[in-house]
Parts: sequence; structure tokens; C-alpha cells
Amino acid sequence: MLLATASFLVFKTFLPKRIFDEGSSLTENVVIDSLLLEAVANAEKEDIKDTLGNKKIDFVSFEGVKFPSETFKIYKGNQYLVSFFEKLFQLEKNPTKKVRIAYFGDSMTDGDMIVKDFRTYLQEKFGGEGVGFVNITSESASSRNSITHEFSSNWKAYSYLKTKHPVSPFGVNGYLFFANDTLRDPWVKFRATKTRFASELGNPTLFFGKSKNKNGKIYQVVGVDTIYKKLKPINKLNTLSLSSNGQKSMRVNFTEADSIPLYGFNFDNGKGIHVDNFSSRGNSGLPLSMFDVDLMKQFQEQLHYDLIVLHYGTNVLNYGSYNYSWYEKRMNKVVAHLKECFPGVSILVISTADKSTKYEMDMKTDSAVVPLMLAQKKYAIKSESAFVNLYTLMGGDGSMVSWVDEEPARANKDYTHFNFRGAKDVANMIFNQINDGFEKYKKIRPVKKPLKKIIKKDSAKAVNDSVVYEE
Repeated sequence: MLLATASFLVFKTFLPKRIFDEGSSLTENVVIDSLLLEAVANAEKEDIKDTLGNKKIDFVSFEGVKFPSETFKIYKGNQYLVSFFEKLFQLEKNPTKKVRIAYFGDSMTDGDMIVKDFRTYLQEKFGGEGVGFVNITSESASSRNSITHEFSSNWKAYSYLKTKHPVSPFGVNGYLFFANDTLRDPWVKFRATKTRFASELGNPTLFFGKSKNKNGKIYQVVGVDTIYKKLKPINKLNTLSLSSNGQKSMRVNFTEADSIPLYGFNFDNGKGIHVDNFSSRGNSGLPLSMFDVDLMKQFQEQLHYDLIVLHYGTNVLNYGSYNYSWYEKRMNKVVAHLKECFPGVSILVISTADKSTKYEMDMKTDSAVVPLMLAQKKYAIKSESAFVNLYTLMGGDGSMVSWVDEEPARANKDYTHFNFRGAKDVANMIFNQINDGFEKYKKIRPVKKPLKKIIKKDSAKAVNDSVVYEE
């Protein structure tokens, strides 16, 4: 024992501070998008000067609304959510209206983690039912409990994480699916769960792309009947509604549809607020730059997004670099591209959470967390996006260790991902910041005077009297 102890003390001086090298932690089960790999390879060539520092951030009035100035340290950017807040305001006044959010993320939101509870908090306040957009197939289907999702094995899937030049544009979910029905018809099955506000499959609608194939069909078995519907892939984006009638489960079979690009199904009740979870394991956010502008505008015409959430960072931390200016620059361009794809949409950036790494013999906040969080805040400011600092909300330095060690635990032993309990707390933190901004918006929102009805008499003929409205 004495010899072993002495040997350890001698060799300890030669060991690296990180016992486990995070820079080489990629495995065959971890997907890393190709654009991130290219960006990291070229990072050393980047030379970006810091033009923000700790400068005061003043906002420009929009629609008569101007939030108070902020410092870099406490930046939230509610000013850039004004149009979204107004949509919430109108929904609050009229529950038949609709608000929609696209929540893009990585493994943090895999299996509808965080997003499920975020959706529930919003629907509890503003109304709305349904889980939103769901892929044809999903690698995390078995771990998702907000909807039961099953599918046959004969599907071909393409992801914007791995494919640079797809045969058809990627959908809003970043995926593209083709039916491989050479031997048997592929199918997909959905079943609602007991999740609040998602106990039915409301208004199921299939989204698919353009193709020369005019023979494709879907069919459903209802009792003793088989109901066929023809797919008409005429436009760049097409939809096909399936009768819902409050159904809790559905199975859709595809036949002769092998060359038709398929994207997924949407489930919602047509009113209130809806949140689509577009998570991709290994995503850095950079692949969003691959969206086809024309196709995304057509998705926007169908789904009408009012807010896009960008929740990334987990995969960007794996490279041992503390200089994330390259990421800041590229994500700034990603946001600009998204604003072109979805005109008028508000953007909310959520920072990386805390992550712990073993230094010597202790688990501590990874040294790359704060530099990445600051880079994310900088690109949020430069791109005129709102910002949620998840790192500080969960407690800042050393908080992931606390979340793992406390009883009951709120994070997993990988010191990176949250468990269901922690995911719910994170969703609540994000919701509370948005709701707090919304309540402040209502206080500073200009009060519009009701219009007065004035009847102008026509001296010649009373039948020509006109009605005008003036403030």
C-alpha cells in the first residue's frame, strides 16, 4: 500500500489535469454534424475582434414599445420578442387564435425532454392541445412519452447532420424520408398518451414534398374498411389532412410512394399555442444554414411560426477550445438565414447548460462552458435575438455537480444531461423568463383607443350613407 501510494504521488505530477480527455470522446453512437467538424478545423484561421465587451445595450422602439437598456452581463433581449409577445397578447384576448413555436435543439431535447414540459406550461396558460410536428421515424421514439411513435423498418432517412446534398430539400425538421416499399408497404403508427393537453391526435396532417410519382397513396384500416387517399406531390410542399374525430391512435400505411419525399405529421387542435420539437443528437445548430429558403417559406405559410428557439451547446463543448469566436460568427449567419426563411419570426437563443468534467480528482465546471456561453450571448445580441442564460439560471459554476449529487437527482451521471425531473425544472426556468418578459410587455404596450363609428350622410341619397371609423 505504501509503495502504491508513493508511486501514485510520483506519477501524479506527470498526469494531465483532465483525467478523461473530452476532446476525443466521440464514439460510433454519437452523431456530430459535418459543418461543426469543418468549422472546428478552420477555427484557428479565424480572427474576430470583440466589439461588444461590456457595453450598454440600447434598443430601438418597435411598434411603440421599447424595453429598458441592458448591460451585457444581464442581457435578455426582450425587445426582440415584441412581435411574439403581441401574438401572445392577442391569443390571451381571443383563445381561438393560434401561436406556434419551433424549438430546435440537440440531445438535451431528445425524446421531447424539456420541450414537453415547456409546451405544457405554455398550453396551461394560453390554451392549445397537441404535440405538434412529429417525424416519420425517430431515433428517440422509444424514449418519448408525450406520444407513442412506432414505424416499420423499411424507411430511408436523411439528416442535415450527415447529408450535404440531398435529392430533395430537407424539411423544417431537418430530415427527409423515403418509403422503401419494394417488398412490403412501410407504415407509421402514433398513439396519444396521458400527457396533459396531448390526450388526442388532433387534426393529423401529413407533410410531403414534390415528386414525379403520381401513383403514391396512403391507406388506413378502419374497422373492416380500408380507406385509401392519393398523394399529390405537385408543389414543393404539400399537405394531406386525415380525419381525426378525437381519435387516440392511428396507423398510416404507404404504398407506391417510394420516390415521394416525406417529412412528418402534425398534430394540434387548431387554436392556442403549439410547440414543435426539432431535436437532433449531435447538432451544433450550424446545419440550420442548409434550409432551402423557398421550402421554408412554404412551411411558414402552413404552420405560421411566431418564435424560433435555438437550444444548442452540448456538442460544441467537446473540442477543448476556449475560443468560440468562430461559432459566434457562424451562428450569427444561421440566425440571418432563419430570418430569411421565416420572415417576421422572433428568435430566442438558449445557452449551454453547465457541464462538469473531472479535473485531477474533482468534478468541476468544464473550462469551456463559460467561454461558449459568452459566445452564444454575443451572437444573440449581434443577431438581435433574445437570450436565456441557462448556465446562470441553474446555478452557475459547479451547479451540474449539485444537480447530479442532490437527492433526488436532477441530472444524469454523465454530468451533462438532465433527467426528467431536471428537464421539467429547466422548462420552468425558460417559461418563467418568457412569461416575465410578456408581463412586462403588457405594462409598456401602448393602449390603443377603440375606434369610433361615424355615419356620414349623403345629402343626395340616404341609401349611399357610408360608415367610417376614426380614433
